[in-house]
Amino acid sequence: MRFRPCIDIHNGRVKQIVGSSLSDAGNQAEENFVSANDAAYYANLYKTHNLSGGHIIILNHKDSEYYEATRAQASGALNAYPGGMQIGGGVNADNAAEYIEAGASHVIVTSFVFSKGELNMDNLKKINHAIGKERLVLDLSCKRQGDDYYVVTDRWQNFTKLKVEAKTLDYLAEYCDEFLIHAADVEGARKGIDKDIAAILGAWKGIPVTYAGGIAEYSDIDLLGKAGQGRLDYTIGSALDLFGGKLEFQKICKM
Repeated sequence: MRFRPCIDIHNGRVKQIVGSSLSDAGNQAEENFVSANDAAYYANLYKTHNLSGGHIIILNHKDSEYYEATRAQASGALNAYPGGMQIGGGVNADNAAEYIEAGASHVIVTSFVFSKGELNMDNLKKINHAIGKERLVLDLSCKRQGDDYYVVTDRWQNFTKLKVEAKTLDYLAEYCDEFLIHAADVEGARKGIDKDIAAILGAWKGIPVTYAGGIAEYSDIDLLGKAGQGRLDYTIGSALDLFGGKLEFQKICKM
């Protein structure tokens, strides 16, 4: 169980947003924090502290007027910490290799491997072939429907029919190196973790899984450790002092 840092970029700025508020229409999102520093600043900071395996997320759609500015920020971060961070947001079989060549250790994919709410195995195999299993992270970020959790795509706006459960993880683990899973219902809310999805993920024994969403107190990290049986890595966003929160980055690095 280790800390994985993050850099979320929206409208050309490093931000922390409330995940459930994100909308492509008008490039809107409820903001918890907007940084005065660029993405390269954070990448350099993580490099200095030997924090590898974190993720850079491009939060604008490719058709957005802000997409190129957001992508430029992401490129700056990759250049600052080559081989140290993963990148996601609009990644597909055609551009995945470009991100690896630009310095990403892995690419993170969700929407490309889904079509009309269904898992698109052709696309999954294409991107797996393009960069190799060892460079691919599948983002299975999810929201609750009833008693179950389903993968959401397009920056957490659309539900798929794929349930997050052991058999899903078993199957998809054959095609990727890691899973990244945002608990989108609590992402950015700073009201605590989603213990139910953490328990589902922690009970599964497979490739590395990084959990994101809701960590607001140091005690939430302990709760995640218990719910996830010590198997889940974690990321902290708006609760971290780097992003206007109260949890101390230096303390987290030593936990």
